[in-house]
Amino acid sequence: MTSLTVSDAGRLILLALALSSCVSAPEPPRATAPRPAPPPVAAAPARPLPPTTPGLPYQSIDMAETPPASLVAAIRSLGASFNGKVGIAVRRVGADWTVAHGGTALYPQQSVSKLWVAMTFLDAVDRGKLDLNGSTTITRSDLTLFHQPSAANVGANGWTTTYLDLLRRAMTQSDNTANDALLRAAGGPEAVRGFLARRFIRDIRFGPGERLLQSATAGLDWRQDYSIGRNFYAARSKLPMAVRVKALDNYLANPPDGAAPNSIVQALVKLKQGDMLSPASTRLLLSIMEQAKTGPQRIKGGVPPGWSYLHKTGTGQDLPPRSTGYNDIGIMTAPDGVSYAVAVMIGSTTLPIPSRWALMQSVARAVAASHSAR
Repeated sequence: MTSLTVSDAGRLILLALALSSCVSAPEPPRATAPRPAPPPVAAAPARPLPPTTPGLPYQSIDMAETPPASLVAAIRSLGASFNGKVGIAVRRVGADWTVAHGGTALYPQQSVSKLWVAMTFLDAVDRGKLDLNGSTTITRSDLTLFHQPSAANVGANGWTTTYLDLLRRAMTQSDNTANDALLRAAGGPEAVRGFLARRFIRDIRFGPGERLLQSATAGLDWRQDYSIGRNFYAARSKLPMAVRVKALDNYLANPPDGAAPNSIVQALVKLKQGDMLSPASTRLLLSIMEQAKTGPQRIKGGVPPGWSYLHKTGTGQDLPPRSTGYNDIGIMTAPDGVSYAVAVMIGSTTLPIPSRWALMQSVARAVAASHSAR
């Protein structure tokens, strides 16, 4: 069901009246209590750093603005007509509204979660706990599964590289081994969960790590030899189909890496406004996201000429005819500088990839059309 949320409770009634002639009644918004500002984090004495800037509050621009009726109608229609479980959310940076379809449900993130690892790592850099230009060695025991192009560099004596290199590989190529190395350095899954909690981001879970998450989703217990060649695929194919179906059903029913699209776009807006990281780390992460090589035909395929788009994709396992966790989240910026955080999370579907592309591109076009009509 479509959800439409705004943080200003006083304008919810005005919004409902304004849109009632254009769309069906939205589901009731969930009331949220005001959240206190996060406590300041002191820089490490050995490496003083400028404090994280507060950024612009959501209400600083277009305080009285309500979501464009055309965008509400478009997102509702796209979500309702898609054959599969999908969540869509759009939030304008600097405004106080979110337009969504299924925006509060939890959808498998898959590699979208690499964004939270990157933020957690950079937050540790901001606090003087880690050195972005420091080096680390990846060994064969650190290899994971699925997409890990950096594995080709790992020889008998391992492979030594910088954390900055690993950050770029994780975010632009969605390299699982690079991401796991950043996660270990940052303090593991609990560090990511702690970072999100300190930034008051709710409804974004972080799972146990790539190896445990993917093996459990397939119905397997992780073994390190699964990281070599096609061993994981071979072991998965030998499982009884009933075991695989049950494991996938359990994952989709309660994904340990589940996230709500509304929460994702909130976090993206806070990143853009400088509320998640220091100014230097914010600029670095946004620039790396703009260089992403994955998913060129997802949301990016519908972004008009003259606009920019920076993003992170995620892709889950398939168990024909079902595909799971087919996602794209990012920030679209118009030629006039106005930005929109966008998330499209396809939890599961039997539709082919071109149909999924079409949905994501249509969301991008709806955002651009709504902006042009302002």
